[in-house]
Amino acid sequence: MLSRSSLHRSRTATLLALLVLVAGPAAAQAPKSPIYTPGKLTPIQQQAREVYKELVEINTSVTTGNITNGAVAMAKRFKAAGIPDSDIFIGGPRPDKHNVVARFRGKNPAGRKPVLLLAHIDVVEALKADWSPEFDPFVFTEKDGYYYARGISDDKAMASIFVANLLRMKADGYVPDRDIIIALTADEESGAFNGAGWLVENHRELVDAGIVINEGGGGMLRDGKPLINTIQLSQKITTNFTLHVTNRGGHSSVPRDDNAITSLADALSKVGRYQFPVKLSEVTTSFFTQTAPLETPKMGAAMKALVANPADKAAARIVAADEKYSSMLRTTCVATMLSGGHASNALPQLAEANVNCRIYPTETADEVRAALEKVVNDTTVKVLVKSQRPASPPAKLSAEIMEPVAKVTKDLFGNIPVIPTMSTGANDSRFFLTIGIPSYGVSGLFMDPTTDARAHGRDERMRIQSYFEGQEFLYRLTKLLASNPPTVP
Repeated sequence: MLSRSSLHRSRTATLLALLVLVAGPAAAQAPKSPIYTPGKLTPIQQQAREVYKELVEINTSVTTGNITNGAVAMAKRFKAAGIPDSDIFIGGPRPDKHNVVARFRGKNPAGRKPVLLLAHIDVVEALKADWSPEFDPFVFTEKDGYYYARGISDDKAMASIFVANLLRMKADGYVPDRDIIIALTADEESGAFNGAGWLVENHRELVDAGIVINEGGGGMLRDGKPLINTIQLSQKITTNFTLHVTNRGGHSSVPRDDNAITSLADALSKVGRYQFPVKLSEVTTSFFTQTAPLETPKMGAAMKALVANPADKAAARIVAADEKYSSMLRTTCVATMLSGGHASNALPQLAEANVNCRIYPTETADEVRAALEKVVNDTTVKVLVKSQRPASPPAKLSAEIMEPVAKVTKDLFGNIPVIPTMSTGANDSRFFLTIGIPSYGVSGLFMDPTTDARAHGRDERMRIQSYFEGQEFLYRLTKLLASNPPTVP
């Protein structure tokens, strides 16, 4: 019987062997043929831009917006394209949190389950005052080769592409071999059970699929040229902890050593300085192994050393110095919200902070809570689990997904490698992975992680060229996945 470590090495070797079949030369290069010409949109691209603009300018913020408005607008697009009412579903547990699901009927000669194209249309909150003066987060703005708005990358780019590509297929008279389902969902950002999870639990028949394509993967640019394309197989586990401190309080003119806010501040300082141990999984081992040859000699050597020995602290420091790699190495915990005190002239009786942790798939919330308690080392500070998303198994890498992704990547972007990755965030693929439906994060949307990673933040943007290349990528990928036989010709 193989030991756990031997089994891990065996699985990793199998995964790497499959990747070798699709990996290309380790050199950044331009797409093989231009998909997008600045200032000259094709009719297909113009239609996609119109869908994109409409969806972005509907405020679907998780607390102050209305997601149903976005779902209804896209349903109208489906109906206009010829999808019958019987194949369009709009619904959800709350009037302002509706999802839309549309089914594009295929020939289904072999009875294969559908391809599900999944994208969330809710977005995180955004205030105009927090953005640069020239941008309004809910006005679709084009400037210097980029589109700007809240949700422009997360996740209305993929949502609008799925809609536009369906309109294109219908207009072309294309009929897939297997059904294609588009599900545009609510509340991915909040983690509330109103979106994909609600559909899976209450309307499984609408989203029951053979394979799911979702956000989570994408391409990396270096010096404006494609370097790698990634496919998300796994994700971290989102868990919120509350650091909770109570005190008997008193008059502020008579301060004491035991102060709830001071104790909380000390605890947060310790948490902020703490680094969890490096962890590597089958997916991240493959990621760093495949990425090392593409990196600078120093970074590449550090990645190889870390794969060989995750306890190599010197190598970990080098890899962690790059933000795009740092959070892939370990569980991370960061303070995100504070509250405390009840009057300006009173000693605080309560102080609390939310600590948002992204837990490595090989760890548990109980292990992280115990680690935080040890780091804080103060019995007056309680570490409580506030909320936790359940863990999900990783997707299994197979030829069914890798062959078409590799083919379309090569056709559009040249011989760049396709590399599996673990998302440091969390997305709705977890609901499908949990019930045994393979779900992959892959988009064909390329970005420079040093300048364009602005999701949830100020001046969120999408490179215009990347958007239309991603549109073509997902159009071709969807048709390959929806064809019989499923193998790439």
